[in-house]
Amino acid sequence: MATPAPAADAAPKGGGKKKLIIIVAAVLVLVLGGGAALLVLKKKPAEEGDEETAAAAVEAPAKKKGGEAKAPTFVPLDPFTVNLSDKEVDRFAQIGIILQVDDEKASEEIKGFLPAIRNNILMVLSHKTSTELLTREGKEQLAKEILRESSRAMGIEMDDEDEDKPAADEKPKKKKKKKPQVESPITQVLFSTFIVQ
Repeated sequence: MATPAPAADAAPKGGGKKKLIIIVAAVLVLVLGGGAALLVLKKKPAEEGDEETAAAAVEAPAKKKGGEAKAPTFVPLDPFTVNLSDKEVDRFAQIGIILQVDDEKASEEIKGFLPAIRNNILMVLSHKTSTELLTREGKEQLAKEILRESSRAMGIEMDDEDEDKPAADEKPKKKKKKKPQVESPITQVLFSTFIVQ
């Protein structure tokens, strides 16, 4: 009769281990679930604080020369999709452009010239190759050209910095009398999307 007793003792121990594992797992699930809930609940007030900080950052832009704080205004343009001038293969670019201006008045002024601005930008984009657009320098040069052509559509001629510099093998050109520079309401060209395929 000694043999059946150890078998009877083994059954409760095995069941006890299973119960212990189930209890430990349940406690872990409760602790982890409670910790996750705590993080979620704490994160919401923190996000509200972050939104207040972000709003304060928007309301406190860089000061102008006159000492008054002024937030820039952005004029998003519809995305441009153009065929590039690559000769070996058909390539195209899809580019989202945002024009940064000084204030709302300039924004409203630009909106009257949007068809001409879009036309000039399309002309610039269609003469680019994919290799020009894929480098950082190419994108920076494109932004300068878009700024110049956008201003030109509004009747404002901007000096091209590259025209003033002679090439290495050229003699310096005689300096022309400069016309008084009219300041463009467009201060910067920003890219929101830039896809070349």
